[in-house]
Amino acid sequence: MTTTTREEACAAVPVPASLSGELAGYQWMRDHVGESGGEVYRLHGKPGAPDLFLKTGRDLSADDLANEMVRLRWLAGYLPVPDVRHFVGSPDDAWLLMTALPGKTACQVLQANPDAGLAVVDALAEFLRQLHAIPIGACPFNADHAYRLAHARMRIDAGLVEEDDFDEEREGWTAEQVWEAMNRLLPLSPDPVVTHGDFSLDNLLMLDGRVVGCIDVGRAGIADRYQDLAILWNCLGEFDALLQERLLARYGIACADQRRLQFHLLLDELF
Repeated sequence: MTTTTREEACAAVPVPASLSGELAGYQWMRDHVGESGGEVYRLHGKPGAPDLFLKTGRDLSADDLANEMVRLRWLAGYLPVPDVRHFVGSPDDAWLLMTALPGKTACQVLQANPDAGLAVVDALAEFLRQLHAIPIGACPFNADHAYRLAHARMRIDAGLVEEDDFDEEREGWTAEQVWEAMNRLLPLSPDPVVTHGDFSLDNLLMLDGRVVGCIDVGRAGIADRYQDLAILWNCLGEFDALLQERLLARYGIACADQRRLQFHLLLDELF
């Protein structure tokens, strides 16, 4: 999605009473990137007040927002992430209100200045190393591939996988075909670290050449390091294969494990 279509102005939506006072006076923008089955709004233009992001979802999306809320609060002790202002949850829906991080997404930076690609990748690799250096003994969240496989199977059975959004090399595939191809790559020998879970260019904020934070952390937890590497590697391939090589080199991988790389690319198609 281009930077010109990622969001559009919209009317304020009805919110729980506990949020209405804080949201009064804001202008609303509907954000179309990273909605993950819910709705995302950027709130801006209130004199003397910071920009905010509001996420809302129902059913499984509500569960995802609860997961994101607890992970944001935990990750705040290690990395720059949005501050949770309010969380409202019920058996049917959830509302997560957060501060906005400064800067532009890494995707926006690359689109605006492709010549900065190597410097951007170097900054991303440094931030990824910082994330993966968080002690796994301090992380209370499991996100290994066994856990993710169970969740992926649930999404397939519930008809939640967007088959028309698969990567080009899997265009026309069904979710079941992705599932079968992925399982043919098992078993794996993972190298567990604390992962983001969706380490994409749209989820990393940059300012003055540095990564200043990450968003959409609802899948964060202990998993194979290729969980993050595969997603970022895939995103960079949309710009230049040389950036993919640079990522692996700057992260510290001399020879990529193609089996683990492909497994996590297939797994990501189901989310």
